[in-house]
Amino acid sequence: MIATDNTELIREIEEKYEALGQNPQVYLEGLKYSKLITYWDYCEIDTLLSLQKTRTVLPDEEVFIVYHQVTELTFKMILSEIKQIAHHPKLNRKFFTQRVRRINRYFSMLIFSFDIMRDGMEPEQYMKFRNTLTPASGFQSAQYRMIEICCTPLINLVDKRKRDTLPLMETEAMFQHIYWQAAGTDPVTGEKSLTLKLFEEKYLPTFTQMSKAYEDKNLWECFYRLPKKEKSEELVDALKQLDLKVNVEWPLVHFRTAEKYLDSGKSTEEATGGSDWKKYMHPKYQRRIFFPELWSEEELENWGQ
Repeated sequence: MIATDNTELIREIEEKYEALGQNPQVYLEGLKYSKLITYWDYCEIDTLLSLQKTRTVLPDEEVFIVYHQVTELTFKMILSEIKQIAHHPKLNRKFFTQRVRRINRYFSMLIFSFDIMRDGMEPEQYMKFRNTLTPASGFQSAQYRMIEICCTPLINLVDKRKRDTLPLMETEAMFQHIYWQAAGTDPVTGEKSLTLKLFEEKYLPTFTQMSKAYEDKNLWECFYRLPKKEKSEELVDALKQLDLKVNVEWPLVHFRTAEKYLDSGKSTEEATGGSDWKKYMHPKYQRRIFFPELWSEEELENWGQ
């Protein structure tokens, strides 16, 4: 046994718990009975690997589920970074830039890895098991919508065809014209698809609440409120990269994958959620832009081309 003087360490532990109004001795005694931490327990590996519940006997469906779960976990990391920016007590360009670059790395990973979806499944298997997923759709990723809400003023997520013509609206009203409504609403009858109905039933109150909470804390507002000297070229570049990754590159990898699976060249099929996937996915139609003030007129004009 190596002799070590732990007097200073014990004193710091005592100070920590006394400051919380707790008895340090209780916590020190508790250490005697605590279990050793293992990797599999800490990361809940057994639980994690039990969450893939396929609906068919086709093996590639497991690839589909696992990749989407990885995506959702990545979205969770992105939201954690945004939260740190939004609630930083003394936000500065160094912290802001570092966190946005982290987010960009997460999205780069997702964009680069999407070949798993494009080339990592047999089209024949996908076209069979996809029908068992209806009306579920990646359209229903709540965390992705939360990322959008936390990045930009809500008006920038309103359908581009209505963005400049609608009068000033309350948050609840804007959600009735949010861009993803077009993907889940029949343009002739105005009837919402079951996919959209279920999605809004579960998440719309959460989205509305989050929109109000981030109205003055979304990434654009955080940037806008920075002193001029803090608005460095590095930060502007990081935000523009984020805009491109989320609103051009990420939709395009989905578009190209959907092309492979759904467009045979002879006929056009609907996506699992029933959307007109070509116009819904391609950024040149949607023209979602988080930070339009950072782009030139020419760049805005050629968005997603």
